[in-house]
Amino acid sequence: MASKKGNRIVIKLKSTESGHTYTTEKNRRNDPSRLELRKYDPIVRRHVLYRETK
Repeated sequence: MASKKGNRIVIKLKSTESGHTYTTEKNRRNDPSRLELRKYDPIVRRHVLYRETK
């Protein structure tokens, strides 16, 4: 079988206030820079900024 090399890669989003992480996918072509999203952090129990890590 041929392997499929797509534009989607799996990334980790790490909280700026605690050690909590989310995993998600992003499209390399549409978002070449690092993602920053506001998501819910269950450790501090509020929405905080999450940044993409390697």
